[in-house]
Amino acid sequence: MQRIRLRYTKRGRLRFTSHRDFQRAFERALRRADVPMAYSAGFTPHPKVSYANAAPTGTGSEAEFLEIALAEARDPDKLRELLDESLPAGLDIVDAVEARTSGLADRLTASVWELRLDGVEPQSAEEAVQAFLAAESVEVERRTKNGLRTFDARSAVVTLESAPPQADRPGDGPCAILRLVVRHATPAVRPDDVLSGLRAVADLAPPVPAAVTRLAQGLFDEETGTVTDPLAPDREAVRPAPSTAAVLAAAKAPEGAGSA
Repeated sequence: MQRIRLRYTKRGRLRFTSHRDFQRAFERALRRADVPMAYSAGFTPHPKVSYANAAPTGTGSEAEFLEIALAEARDPDKLRELLDESLPAGLDIVDAVEARTSGLADRLTASVWELRLDGVEPQSAEEAVQAFLAAESVEVERRTKNGLRTFDARSAVVTLESAPPQADRPGDGPCAILRLVVRHATPAVRPDDVLSGLRAVADLAPPVPAAVTRLAQGLFDEETGTVTDPLAPDREAVRPAPSTAAVLAAAKAPEGAGSA
């Protein structure tokens, strides 16, 4: 059984696609592309697909990940092309590797987010950022299925900074761009929680909902302060096989040859 890991996006209007909607669309794409899926056992077999840390509905993403199990081996690049052609524009399969290591979900420990705040002056956003970072803790509330929950939104934030405004941004009004690196903690701190924190510490309230996009997701490197590609270990695990000539030469070499 071959395992393939895929990175996909949620762009444009497709950012409003729920995770369940994406699951249905992806399973249809598997059938259209005639992918030889491996299936679970039991009375209701289903294709073996593992999803990892999906972005909230309403947020865009350049870095969503999943893993599929195949009954027959396929070339990851060709499989990526077939699946990408079978999905609607905006749900794009942008990378594929054969799984050669374990623990993909364990390598998703942090995310990089971009928050576009239309109608907010960059200077006001910068002042709110500084107030947020200076606080030891920033308590926010979020309604969950178990009721209203209060938690600290500050502790999971590694970095929060203003980014230069986009020159090609539509519209003429002010717009602040924030970049955010958040550890995947429990409870999970989402971009909207950080926005609630900015409102709590600096009364920053964008007049329209923020446009939120996940730019990257992976293992947080403590030394460099960056979020690394979680598929890199699978690529690095691939080693070119020795040529037949090299194998034969090694087999014919006298014992102890090359030693001093």
